[in-house]
Amino acid sequence: MDSTSRHVNLEAMPIQYDPVQFDVIDTPTGPVGYLLFNDHIATAEQELADAIDQLAAANVSDLILDMRYNGGGFLAIAAELGYMIGGAPTAGRVFEDLVFNDKHPTTNPVTWDPLVPVPFLTEAQNFSLPFGTPLPTLGLSRVYVITGSGTCSASEAVMNGLRGVGIEVIQIGSTTCGKPYGFHPLHNCGTTYFTIQFKGVNEVGFGDYADGFSPENTLGPKGEPVPGCSVGDDFSRQLGDPEERRLAAALAHRRAEPCPTPSGLGPPSLLQTGELRVDGLMFKPAFRQNRILGR
Repeated sequence: MDSTSRHVNLEAMPIQYDPVQFDVIDTPTGPVGYLLFNDHIATAEQELADAIDQLAAANVSDLILDMRYNGGGFLAIAAELGYMIGGAPTAGRVFEDLVFNDKHPTTNPVTWDPLVPVPFLTEAQNFSLPFGTPLPTLGLSRVYVITGSGTCSASEAVMNGLRGVGIEVIQIGSTTCGKPYGFHPLHNCGTTYFTIQFKGVNEVGFGDYADGFSPENTLGPKGEPVPGCSVGDDFSRQLGDPEERRLAAALAHRRAEPCPTPSGLGPPSLLQTGELRVDGLMFKPAFRQNRILGR
């Protein structure tokens, strides 16, 4: 053991967190977009727009949206992403309605503004792109969404909002966390309070997924069933590798092949023979695991 004392100078530097990564996967039936989206944070606005723009330029015929570790964030960014996936057919339609309690059926009790639906947003909202910048679109009628128990809140809103306007959502992975609720962050003397204030429902009025969304062949307890395949997380390959278990299952489903033997369970506390956990977990602060209105 070396007991020599050393003096080390450490310098603080800003770290740029990258919430969006993407790739184009070549298949015999055309290019497929893969979009890894980990947080609905301000910098994601420009990164999502850049990624969708490049995927559109590549003429992808399908999109695989990987939100297995996305705990949520700004609802407006979820509404932008919904439009960027579905395109013109979603414009002007309801992404999410906010439902407060029966004492506040028409007015937001936090802002005292009239309650109006959150639309699919066709323009940037000044998170990291100038307000009013037109957003690119893929114009897809279906999307594959890779999920896990860490897929929460604003991420679930993307799924629910698209399903509400008839965009086909195919779920690959395991049951989402089940958080159809949201809030305005309330600041008080250096402390920010995150109290549940509303529930979000889609254009057809659905928002009852407190048990999460589950691929339809999920084993054990399940939430709202969604077409797709129950598939455990794969820690042996990099995310975005076409051989990674969940991405491979999405690509196989696209080829009309049957789902693999179900391995994605409902609650992450349940165990499966031979595996301690079917989901990886990414620990995040509260504001990155919710559905947030405002800044």
